[in-house]
Amino acid sequence: MKLKVLEKSIDRVKIQLQGISLSYANAIRRIALSEVPVMAIDNIIIIENSSIMYDELLAHRLGLIPLKTDLSKYVLPKDCDCDNSLGCLKCSVSLVLDSGDNDSTKEILSGQLKSVSDTTTIPVNSNIPIVKVAPGQKVSLEAYARLGTGKEHAKWQASNVSILKPTKEEDTDNDYTLEIESTGALSAIEIFVKATEILRNELQEFTEKTGSLKK
Repeated sequence: MKLKVLEKSIDRVKIQLQGISLSYANAIRRIALSEVPVMAIDNIIIIENSSIMYDELLAHRLGLIPLKTDLSKYVLPKDCDCDNSLGCLKCSVSLVLDSGDNDSTKEILSGQLKSVSDTTTIPVNSNIPIVKVAPGQKVSLEAYARLGTGKEHAKWQASNVSILKPTKEEDTDNDYTLEIESTGALSAIEIFVKATEILRNELQEFTEKTGSLKK
C-alpha cells in the first residue's frame, strides 16, 4: 500500500491510498469516525443556574463543545484505576464556568469555560454560544471532561470522514482517497494516524485470537 497526501491543513486532510481494497479503506473511515478518542464534557455540577435554560439542556450544550485534546496525557476511563465517577488527573479534566454578576442581558460563550487542571484542554472555538442571561441571572458550574469515542455518543466524534473514488482518468482500481475533516479536537492528520494505529492493533489482536484456536 502507498500513501499520497493530496491536501493538508490542521483541520482537513485528503490522503490517497493506493493498492488497497475498499473494505480496508472503509475500515479506516469507520474507526476514524467511531473509535478515535477525544475529550468532551460528560459530567457537570450546577452551583447556580437562574437562567431560563434547564440544567439538562445546559449540560447537553456543554457536552457538544469540541475541546482540544492531547492524547498523550490521558487514558480512557476504562483503562484508569482511579475508580472515581468524576475521574482523576489521569483520565479527566475539570473546567469551570461563571457568568458573574450582570446588570444587562449578555450571551455566555465557550471562551468563558476555563480549564482548571489542564490549561491546554480548552474549547476549540471561544465564540460558541452557550446561554443568554438576563439582568440578575447567573450561571455557575463545574464541568468534567473525559476521553470517549464516537460509538458512545456523537459528542466524542472527532471528525467527518468520506471515501472518494478517483475517476478512471486519475487512477486504477484499488485506489481510494480518504478525506478527513476534524472538529478541531485533534488535527486531521492525528486522526488518520490514530485510526490506522487502532486498526493495526485490532488486526493483531484478531490474529492472535485466531491463532490460539489452532492449539
